[in-house]
Amino acid sequence: MSTIKIKQVKSAIKRPARQKATIQALGFRKLNQTIEKEVTPQILGMIAKVKHLIEVVE
Repeated sequence: MSTIKIKQVKSAIKRPARQKATIQALGFRKLNQTIEKEVTPQILGMIAKVKHLIEVVE
């Protein structure tokens, strides 16, 4: 499977609990952290829910 790199660029403070939980489930612990995940429909759905807090790194 292919992988995707994503970076958290905005804080989850003052965001709804579901968005905070999604950021945590993706594996982010700190702001500006970059992580690499396999591309699955579940991961793509999570990225779509918090797309305003993260960016996809090429």
